[in-house]
Amino acid sequence: MTKTNTINRSPIGFSQIPDKQVFEYDRTYGANHYGRLEVVVRKAEGLWLTDVDGNKYLDCLAAYSAANPGHCHPRIAQALIDALQGNFASVISNVVYTDTRTLFLKKLTELIPQIGPRFGDHGNKGLCKNGGVESVETAIKMARYYGWKVKGIPDGKQELIVFSNNFHGRMIAVVSFSSSKKYKEGFGPLTPGFVSVEYGNIDAVEKAINKNTCGILVEPMQGEGGMYQPPKGFLKGLRDLSDKNDLFLVFDEIQVGLGRTGKMFCFEHEDVVPDGLVLGKALSGGLVPLSAFVTNSKMMDLAFHPGSDGSTFGGYPLACVAGVAALDVLTGEGLAGRSAKMGAILKKKLDDIASRSSHVKEVRGKGLFIGIEVKSGDAMVYCRKLLDLGLLANDSYGHTIRISPPLVLDENDINYICERLEKVLVD
Repeated sequence: MTKTNTINRSPIGFSQIPDKQVFEYDRTYGANHYGRLEVVVRKAEGLWLTDVDGNKYLDCLAAYSAANPGHCHPRIAQALIDALQGNFASVISNVVYTDTRTLFLKKLTELIPQIGPRFGDHGNKGLCKNGGVESVETAIKMARYYGWKVKGIPDGKQELIVFSNNFHGRMIAVVSFSSSKKYKEGFGPLTPGFVSVEYGNIDAVEKAINKNTCGILVEPMQGEGGMYQPPKGFLKGLRDLSDKNDLFLVFDEIQVGLGRTGKMFCFEHEDVVPDGLVLGKALSGGLVPLSAFVTNSKMMDLAFHPGSDGSTFGGYPLACVAGVAALDVLTGEGLAGRSAKMGAILKKKLDDIASRSSHVKEVRGKGLFIGIEVKSGDAMVYCRKLLDLGLLANDSYGHTIRISPPLVLDENDINYICERLEKVLVD
């Protein structure tokens, strides 16, 4: 690997174990469930990741949108330090109240437009979990309960419509309807109750609706599926079909919400409001696991009552302290607007690179959620070259380079990104 941007400083990171030893330990003691790039990150700050030798890499992945405010944002980090030092960060049983969880939920639910307005202007309620997939499964429970309680579908017969090339996580129920064979092969029996149709095909959705259909689960833009936007009008079509057939419409915005696409919430691009919303990743600024399912208060009260759901660490104090601080940063620093502005500049430059490249098939995206599809179908070839040039990127669905840096970048950072992309994409 070619070292870049070496800086002299005191020892960096948690340990001084050599990279070679880290690789060996990981192979010996860890599951081999990621195809990792060969760099050991010892420090993360803002846009930058640093290795043990002080080499710096601009992070164009942002942990799949978890680090939207930038790594270790000082305001969020200080909130966690204060919570730990003030002894109000420890996990507390959900059998009692904490002001941290309550204040976080108030801030989150008031930030989001009225969800499920067809159920009335009752305000929003949220239910906290840890990783995003937990909140996806909470949303599935909500849609199924709605089908049983409101639509009269026999319990066990409820069906949700989902989409090709989706990615909602890797828990067993969710991988059961994945398009990716490697996510589910050998892990059966798989969970029934899901009907998959082509992403962006509203006619296919309409044909899939039957008497047992209780809801629709969709990403307003696909991340792991190839960084795709649906055709214009698709989300509105889903809303119309949901209203017509009394279906519970859920948007999974774990990767595309909280400023990533140039709006605070991705659904705002088409002014289409779901009945349920799933958020995660950037919800805590990327420092501790935190996710949430949000819906109309009337629907939350319909489905969830004592005993119907729970989580020891879901909404625990330290996570919610981070959540309050992260939402303050996202709104106070105008990161959605910054994403829109910087994303437009970056995409224009990427379009220019693509016009001069024999390797690029297409550039697509909104805000700082951009994909560069390569003609060879093997994006990781280019990602490895970029790493050697001081840029961390990853593939999406094999064929697309994901460009989704923290939202705090400026034009100098954009130039840094584009200079390196030009080196690997333009002959």
